[in-house]
Amino acid sequence: MLELLPRIPSSSLAAVFEQPGKPVAIRDLPIPQLAAHEALVKIECCTICGSDLHTVKGTRKEKSPSILGHEAIGRIVEFGSPVLDVGGEKLRAGDRVTWSISCSCGQCDRCLAGLPQKCRSLAKYGHEVAEGRLALSGGLAQYVVLRSGSSIVKVGDEISADVLCPANCATATVACAIRYAGTVANQRVLIFGAGMLGLTAAAMVDSLHAAEIVVVDTLASRLELARQFGATRTLQATGVSEIAELFHIVLEFSGSSDSVSAACALSDIGGRVILVGTVMPSPSVAVDPEMIVRRCLSIRGVHNYAPIDLVTAIQFLSGAGQKYPFAPLIARHFTLEEINDAVEYAIAERPVRVAVYP
Repeated sequence: MLELLPRIPSSSLAAVFEQPGKPVAIRDLPIPQLAAHEALVKIECCTICGSDLHTVKGTRKEKSPSILGHEAIGRIVEFGSPVLDVGGEKLRAGDRVTWSISCSCGQCDRCLAGLPQKCRSLAKYGHEVAEGRLALSGGLAQYVVLRSGSSIVKVGDEISADVLCPANCATATVACAIRYAGTVANQRVLIFGAGMLGLTAAAMVDSLHAAEIVVVDTLASRLELARQFGATRTLQATGVSEIAELFHIVLEFSGSSDSVSAACALSDIGGRVILVGTVMPSPSVAVDPEMIVRRCLSIRGVHNYAPIDLVTAIQFLSGAGQKYPFAPLIARHFTLEEINDAVEYAIAERPVRVAVYP
């Protein structure tokens, strides 16, 4: 049966963050006339990322007022003019899509150097001021306007929104980290942090045939989850000193300065240390430069990702990722009107994710 596309309303409800400590407000914002290469998407689902919670709590400073939420999927309902996906294929109304958190120009020195997520004219979904023609720029709303320059990927109807939503944040970020790490097969991998990023990383390196996967976290419940996502061994953070072997790849997702220091110390000759979790101010780390030199270590920082990593993320979740229990990581579903309940639950209970279905 032919699916009927939703009517295009003149406005959209959105959850607007104004300042820390103040409830998120439900506002009715106008839907603009679309310009060239823009698309209007009706949100199907948006999961709440840890960075959204840090913003609400005030531990991370972001622009305001803003519509938070960047882990989202939806269906295209209207174009300003034809829009292409990342593979160059023309998108159609009704296509189910996700999009990169970063919108880049593709022409500045940073974009041309392979760092579009650091574009000189960067815009980020879920991070922009909710004012003016492009106010609808976050996933915690009924509709979002995708800007010209957005990296859009079509996703299949056969995969649930609970599984797909984190693709354009957690899964793609992990895909970028692993791309930088290089060859995974037959390598010993150490992962700090068993949140959405760490669990996803365990599953990805397991699917790439890592020889050993050790996951470290402070919470026993998260470590139990890690074993379901491919970890061959788990350790609570206090047990790091007990690790005797060295690792080819160390992925740091926790953001702990102690873990960053341990990541370098536990890297084998030729080891690759990928730092992802430190996205807020943190204490400095003492590193032995002689050790880095003598072990020929590589240390790489990752913040967001390139479009190719989003494509890899969707391919993983659609393929090898189906053997891992991603859907149960969504602890509860909420409506858009219940956004403050969702935030309070996520902060108090610390689930891996909660989902909002507008």
